[in-house]
Amino acid sequence: MNGARPLAARRIVITGPEVGALGDHLADLGAEVVHVPFIEIAEAADGGRALRGALARLDAFDWVVVTSANGARRVGASLAGRATPRLAAVGPVTAGVLAELAGRAVDLVAAVPRVEGLLAEFPGPPSRVLVAQADRASTDLADGLVADGHSVEVVAAYTTVDRRPPDAELERLRGADAVVFASGSAVTSWVAARGTDVPPAVVVIGPVTLRVASAAGLTVTGVAASPGPDGVGAALAEALGRGGAQSAS
Repeated sequence: MNGARPLAARRIVITGPEVGALGDHLADLGAEVVHVPFIEIAEAADGGRALRGALARLDAFDWVVVTSANGARRVGASLAGRATPRLAAVGPVTAGVLAELAGRAVDLVAAVPRVEGLLAEFPGPPSRVLVAQADRASTDLADGLVADGHSVEVVAAYTTVDRRPPDAELERLRGADAVVFASGSAVTSWVAARGTDVPPAVVVIGPVTLRVASAAGLTVTGVAASPGPDGVGAALAEALGRGGAQSAS
């Protein structure tokens, strides 16, 4: 396999709603990127009322925490021009979106870009924290903050909706070498549409997605060490380099 282009001639399926920087990076590594979204991003079920209410009370919080770029997009503009509250993000991609929209640096970006990494670095003393995340997101972050003595308000910034791709899109999955799942929602939607019929290599982002995939009966070949394009690309290269047949440990 070409060291500079380790994914040369490999067909990689991206299942999220956007191709984004991941698709560009995989193409740079030589992959043929096949985008078949299995989830869509939509307004929260309450039309965003709870989020708007929380953002109107920003002085009541010491921190605003977002766990995804989609969450950052929904809170960033309300933070523009404000020196407070402090900002935290799970991972550099999310932090980049938040910083651009808020017009200032993010105060805490987890070195380990996962919920447990953010929890490990989140400072005391006990603070008032607003967590903006997907409606179907895990409660691990809020639960961990509460366990550490923080006062936490969680709002649904958006909802993830299962998408059943039309047959023409599903046909594009034939002959794929690998699939990337960035969320448990994408896994659930894939299984609803295709069962456990997956390409030889299955790479997931994060332990929550791993748990969902494993529970659904998928054999996971690799887990990205970080959620950014570099981490996913490296996990794909490793999984495909060993034939895509081993389960993640």
